[in-house]
Amino acid sequence: MIGLDTNVLVRILAADDPVQTPQATKFLQDRCSTEEPGFVNRVVIIELLWVLQNAYGYGRADIASALERLLTNSSLAIEAREQVEEAVRTYRASNCDLVDALIGEINLAHGCKETATFDRKASRLKGFVRIS
Repeated sequence: MIGLDTNVLVRILAADDPVQTPQATKFLQDRCSTEEPGFVNRVVIIELLWVLQNAYGYGRADIASALERLLTNSSLAIEAREQVEEAVRTYRASNCDLVDALIGEINLAHGCKETATFDRKASRLKGFVRIS
């Protein structure tokens, strides 16, 4: 297995660089497979969300679709895949921040009964409790 950095995924998803996009695509095709997947850790997922939203101006639907593309790629091993999938579903169905949904899902998966927050919007998510 080989770990993938955020910039490799950005090149593939944004297809914005005439040199690096085909290189990233070829690398993924040549080096990543179902048997030997590319590993995408949680930090990369969070950084990817930030880059797509802030540097590329992706909206909610585009961000959700980009993550779904990664989640359905059998050549990628996504850390906390089930929690990312659930967070994307929650994100699509509500006006929550995807990062908050992911935080809550990961905490629930690790046995947390609740996630404490001061964030009013996040406190409406499953598994959150607002400190007031």
